[in-house]
Amino acid sequence: MTMTPRELIEHALKEGRTWLYEHEAKMLCSLYGIPVAKSRVAKSKEEALKIASEIGYPVVLKIVSPDVLHKSDVGGVIVNIKSEEELVKAYDRMMSSVKEKKPDARIKGVLVQEMVPQATEVIIGGIRDPQFGPAVMFGLGGIFVEIFRDVSFRIAPIDEEDAWEMIHEIKGFQILKGYRGTTPADIEALVDAIVKTSNMLTENSEIDQLDLNPVFVFEKGVKVIDARVILRK
Repeated sequence: MTMTPRELIEHALKEGRTWLYEHEAKMLCSLYGIPVAKSRVAKSKEEALKIASEIGYPVVLKIVSPDVLHKSDVGGVIVNIKSEEELVKAYDRMMSSVKEKKPDARIKGVLVQEMVPQATEVIIGGIRDPQFGPAVMFGLGGIFVEIFRDVSFRIAPIDEEDAWEMIHEIKGFQILKGYRGTTPADIEALVDAIVKTSNMLTENSEIDQLDLNPVFVFEKGVKVIDARVILRK
């Protein structure tokens, strides 16, 4: 069943959560026309196998639990699973690890996600500042945002011209444009994703923070690989 953005957010708040599960955050992105990695939640190992066969290998498994926000810390993420046999082993290993490191965790299921081919990583984010209101952030992803803090900000809502400026003013723009034989990234698709992220932030006042990281930018198109949305009551 497809929910509206309002229904998605209200569902989480009614459950007492101030965040969206990853699959909910991606659903929210999809509702705003932002491309996301294909994924579905499995409630059992058998369902995970069925979903993986439909999505196509290789896949990624991620734990879904209201008590696990940082999945990697408890062994709740396993990547590059290439076959049914590997998936069965990975599923069992992940469940054992989560139960060992977080015994009280309520496990709602496992997210089965396509393993997207590597591309240029960027981050698109948003925050609701008490003084200035909603603001959108853009930068190169991975180590670039962690080490160099090479990001740009704009007060939302923004238009395509604002998004173009945000992309061009980071120091790492040359990487997106194509550097020493690397393939240029699809800047137009990136502009579209930034503007739609701005719309998502401004039209849903309950969103306090959002973090689309990484977003893979290809020669043609973009795809959100991981998404995090923090809510305020």
